[in-house]
Amino acid sequence: MSKKNQEFFQTIYKQCYPMVVQMCLGYMKGDADLANDLTQEIFINIWNAMDSFKGKSTHKTWVYRITVNTCLQYIRKEKNKKKVSIEKVEHALTEESYEATSDQNHSLYRAIGTLEELDRLLIMMVLDGQGYDDISEIMGIKSTNVRVKIHRIKKRLKKILDHE
Repeated sequence: MSKKNQEFFQTIYKQCYPMVVQMCLGYMKGDADLANDLTQEIFINIWNAMDSFKGKSTHKTWVYRITVNTCLQYIRKEKNKKKVSIEKVEHALTEESYEATSDQNHSLYRAIGTLEELDRLLIMMVLDGQGYDDISEIMGIKSTNVRVKIHRIKKRLKKILDHE
């Protein structure tokens, strides 16, 4: 890989790492270990795809697409595996395991985890501070549609959090 690509990767890593981790936390329903593993996989995918970046979109949009695709691929692959519910696991965990995130953040990520895949993606982009126009470009839907969907997602999250 060329020195230019290596420097570009370092720039992407520094600028996009927090966003990628946050997106992964949302997709992994607040599980920090899974989110960190997935983040590492995403940056490996970015490294491997460096030569394919053509600059037709911003590098952040490109990283979003790789992040979303990698997360969705992981979810589809894991869907068929046997799962243990979070409620069963919570009884076995100590309070120390939650020191990294506040109870409020944990509740929010759990609530986000109950949403459909597209809705999780949209709300995670909003939490990352993405504008509706950027989200529209990434998702390939109209900006007005993004606004309506996000409004409905926020109402759904509020309802979930109020009933917890």
